[in-house]
Amino acid sequence: MPRSANTNLELREKSRERILAAALEVFATKGYEAASISDVTERAGVSRGLVTYYFPGKTKLAAELLDRWLDGIAGLLELTGTADERLAGIIDGSLLAAASTLPIQRLAISLMMQPGTHPVFAEVEAAKSARLSQVEDVIRAIFTARGAPDPAVEEMLLRATLEGVTVKMAIYPETFPVESVRRRLYAGYDLPEPLASLPITSPPVTRLRAK
Repeated sequence: MPRSANTNLELREKSRERILAAALEVFATKGYEAASISDVTERAGVSRGLVTYYFPGKTKLAAELLDRWLDGIAGLLELTGTADERLAGIIDGSLLAAASTLPIQRLAISLMMQPGTHPVFAEVEAAKSARLSQVEDVIRAIFTARGAPDPAVEEMLLRATLEGVTVKMAIYPETFPVESVRRRLYAGYDLPEPLASLPITSPPVTRLRAK
């Protein structure tokens, strides 16, 4: 019995998701530059033809993964509440997202930093420019409501701080004291102390060392 159009669409989507998941695993373990399409096909358990049908090249795989990462950042637009509540939500949401998606965070960081792959990141970022501008405007509006003299600078500083924290979490996942850093960020912005800890592993403050 022939498959319905909906069934075919569902199967194609599952295959595409399997390929993306495999690509992320391969990029995370081998690094983007060393990874190959053959590595992805082997990890996904599909034919090379199927991979290249959806993603005609390694850069297309990386671009799709980055696109989704930027979509996650855009989720900040959905925050509600007072300016303080939304700022706390940005801090908590960023830390939770970083802790739960370290492989994609590492990929994004490497693509941003490496000269050979920075154009891939720049292309995806440009395609999402309008959406990212909305995120920036939301954050600037929060600082405006809090009475900041230069909301644009505050937005950039917050993003730079959270991105720096994300980099450290990606490098030192076993030793980075996420909860202590979170509470210090709250204090730095004169936010009420959080009532509960984030549901992620957070070692005590000692020294950052890779394991």
